[in-house]
Amino acid sequence: MGADFSQPQRQSVIGILVMFFYTLQQYARALWPVIVIWIFKFDEINKWYLFLGMITVFVGIGVVSYLKYLNFTFFLDSENEEFIITDGVFNKTKTAIQLRKIQQVNINQSFIQKLIGVYELDVDTAGSNKKEGAIKAISHELALELKSRLLDNEEKKSIGESAVFQFEETEEKTFEAVHPFIKISFLSLLKVGITSNYERSIALLLIFFTTLYENLQNFGDENNVYKEKVGSYIDQNLVFQTVLISIVLLFGVVLVVNVIRTVFKYYDYKITRQKGSLLLSFGLLNTKSTIIKPEKVQITTVTRNYFQKKMGILELKIKQATSGEKEERKSVIEIPGCSETERDSILKLLFHKIPEKGLMLQPNFRKLVFSVFLSIGLPLLGFMAIGYWLEPVFFEYSYVVPVYFVFIGLIQYFKFKNNRLFINENFIIKQSGAWDVSNDIIEPSKIQAITTSQLFWHKKLNIGSVTLHTAGGNIAFQLGNYSVIKQQVNLWLYEIETSDSNWM
Repeated sequence: MGADFSQPQRQSVIGILVMFFYTLQQYARALWPVIVIWIFKFDEINKWYLFLGMITVFVGIGVVSYLKYLNFTFFLDSENEEFIITDGVFNKTKTAIQLRKIQQVNINQSFIQKLIGVYELDVDTAGSNKKEGAIKAISHELALELKSRLLDNEEKKSIGESAVFQFEETEEKTFEAVHPFIKISFLSLLKVGITSNYERSIALLLIFFTTLYENLQNFGDENNVYKEKVGSYIDQNLVFQTVLISIVLLFGVVLVVNVIRTVFKYYDYKITRQKGSLLLSFGLLNTKSTIIKPEKVQITTVTRNYFQKKMGILELKIKQATSGEKEERKSVIEIPGCSETERDSILKLLFHKIPEKGLMLQPNFRKLVFSVFLSIGLPLLGFMAIGYWLEPVFFEYSYVVPVYFVFIGLIQYFKFKNNRLFINENFIIKQSGAWDVSNDIIEPSKIQAITTSQLFWHKKLNIGSVTLHTAGGNIAFQLGNYSVIKQQVNLWLYEIETSDSNWM
C-alpha cells in the first residue's frame, strides 16, 4: 500500500535534527561578525558568560527547530489538484502549488543528510526564481512515491481496459524505474573532465605566466646584486625549462581539479524512464535525483568539441522555464559523457523523434567583419592609442599582437563558420560556437515571443536578425536572409496561435 498523501504528513522524526542543522547554519550566517569577534577576542571574554551565551543560543535554536518541525506539514489536495505545504514558527504560512504547473521535482541528499539517512525533496514551478516547496527530511521510499504522484504523466485508462493489460503495463513501468536505460560510466566522466572547461584552464595559465614574467622582469631590473653576481650563475636554458615545467604542472593541476570536480558532481549518473518522464540521479557526496517532464523542456542543447568527437562522447543540457538569467544558469540540467546512441535515446524520449536539420540559414559575411572589428580592431586601436599617448612602454609588448591577431581571428572565423540556423516543420536548431560547437533545439510551439530587427542600411542587402524568446532563454540569429526570416516568423506565429501544447 502506498502512503496516504491526502492527509497532512510530517517529516521524518529525525527531521528535527536536520532542522537544527539548517537553523544553526542560518543563524551562523546572520551572526558571523559576532562569531569573528569572539574568535579574535577569546582571551578577553568572560568564559562563563561565553558558555552561558552559547548554551542559550543552542537551546533557542533547538526550540525554533522543534517548532519548525511541528508546524511543517504537506499533503495532496486531489479535489483541487494542489500540493499544500504549511510551515512557520509562530505564524503559519500555507503554500498551494498547482500540480499542472509543477515542472521539476528534485530529490537531493547533502553530506549531513547522508549521514543522518534522510533526503530533501524540492518542487519547482515555471516562472519562479526560487524553490516553491522543500521538504528537508523525508525517507527515500516516501520521496520517490511523492515525486511520482506530483509528476504523474500517465494518461488515465478507460474502464473498459482489461486487468491483464493493466498488470503488464505496471510490470513495464516497474522495470523502467528500476533498470536505467542510460548509465554514464566512470571512464566517460574522466573523458569529460579532460576535454571540457578549456577556457578556465587557458585563463589560469595566462594569468600564471603573465604574473611570473612580470615578477622576473621586476626582480631583474631592480636588484643589481641579482644582475651582477647571481645572474651570471643562472643558466638561461634552466630558467626556460623551469618556466615550461611550471606551466605544464599548472595545466596538469587544472585538469586534475576539473576531473575531480566532474567525477564528484556526476558520479554514478543514471537515467531511467518513469511514467513517461526522465528520472536522473547522480552525485558522490551530495546526491541529486530529479524528474523532468518532456513537455516542460524548453531548450535542449547538444555540445561537442574536437577531442570529445574523437573520444565518442558529447554533452547534453536541458533548460526548462525560468524567471531570469541567474536562475536559468542554475536550473540547467546537464547530462555529461553521452554517446551518440544515448543522445538519440534521450532526444526520442523528449521529442518522440530525432530532430533533423532542414532549411539552412547562414549569416552574411558582414557578421564576420563586424565581429573581427569588435574583437581585434578596437583592442588594437586602444593598444596603439595608450602606447602612443599615455604609456610608450606598452610597445615593448608588441610581440603579443601577432599572436593575439591569429588566435582571436581563428576563433571568430570558426564562430562564423559554425553559426547556422536550421529550420524544419517540427524543430528549430541554432548551431554556434568555435571550439565547443553547440546545437540548441527548440520546438516552434514552445516560443513565447519573436523579435525581428533590420537596420536601415541592411534593407538593400535584405539581411536582418531574429530572436526567439522562450521560457528557458532566448535564441538569436543575426544578419541572415531577411525575406526567409519573415516567412518563417509568420509560420511560427501561426503555430503558436494554434498550438495547444501544455508546457507550463
